Amino acid sequence: MIGLATMKFLAIQDFAAAQNQTFDLTMGADSSMPLTLVEVRLLAAAPAAGTMRAPFSLMFRSQSAVVLPQKIYGLRNAVMGALQVFLVPVARDRDGIVYQAVFN
Repeated sequence: MIGLATMKFLAIQDFAAAQNQTFDLTMGADSSMPLTLVEVRLLAAAPAAGTMRAPFSLMFRSQSAVVLPQKIYGLRNAVMGALQVFLVPVARDRDGIVYQAVFN
């Protein structure tokens, strides 16, 4: 478990280089599911006074037909390494399930 003192404060710039890359979502001790980071989007033109970052949104796509519940998931990517991200399923289309993570 990552303590608050060692947790990295993530910003939109951290994810920009990883757009269109695969993240492995940990499903259990021996299984994972690939997600593709399909969108990295700024939610406001500038951060509000007193905030440490501008809010942003990430959209991930899974080709699995299984819809995972919203919760914190472990993700791993070649560029970013290991992360803990709260994901929410927000859409289903012909290409799979879309999950969103919002950082504010």
